[in-house]
Amino acid sequence: MKLPKLLLVSLLALVASTTVVAEQFSVLLFSRTMGWHHESINAGVTAIQELGKLHDFNVFWTEDPNRVMNDKELAKYKVVIFLLTTGDILNDEQQGAFERYIKAGGGFVGIHSATDTEYDWAWYTKLVGYSFHIHPPVQTATIKVEDYNFPGMDRFAKRFLATEEWYEFGAPKSDKLKFLLSVDESTYKTQADWGARGKGVGMGSFHPISWYQEYDGGRAFYTALGHLPATYHDANFMHHIYGGIYWAATGNGFKAE
Repeated sequence: MKLPKLLLVSLLALVASTTVVAEQFSVLLFSRTMGWHHESINAGVTAIQELGKLHDFNVFWTEDPNRVMNDKELAKYKVVIFLLTTGDILNDEQQGAFERYIKAGGGFVGIHSATDTEYDWAWYTKLVGYSFHIHPPVQTATIKVEDYNFPGMDRFAKRFLATEEWYEFGAPKSDKLKFLLSVDESTYKTQADWGARGKGVGMGSFHPISWYQEYDGGRAFYTALGHLPATYHDANFMHHIYGGIYWAATGNGFKAE
């Protein structure tokens, strides 16, 4: 049966328009908190949604693990972003689904307090690389670039100022981490005293704040930056975030020279 010419033209136009608007990939933006709730969450969500528009990827945001932390839903996404998550945010069944997602080649991006999350889930702490211990008050300090040869690192100066809640971490949970940024502890006051929680004196001559690794079949990127709401208006920081998302989604590298 021959289709009327007008209908055929309309169908072809629909197919063409669908092809044009198809995104590169989809990401799940997850910001559940079961502890401290960062006031920067809304700014972070908005900024990542705008990043999706700029780089043509789809963003689905939720704080409800029952809605997305299962095999069927996770299969829709190339990357899962833990944005400013805290505490014990997934039950055992949901943890199992997330582990299977990574083992099947999924990508993970952790932002700031993703290291203040799921301390008792050993598999996750290895995925994210370190666990948060303590931090001093927010201060300005000097960041050093450790590696330019990674997506999203090309806009940073070799050393630059940033104002942040400088996380001090415990011992590394993985020996596969590749470091991107560190903070120079000589440029801020590292001391912290949280009473029963403990004290902080810094991490010494090397204090990493961003890294990545291939882990258990998937890819994981983390940055400790992102405490302040205004940080999500910083174009260089958001380019850094996109670099992590892009690598976690595609595995594609970047050469600075």
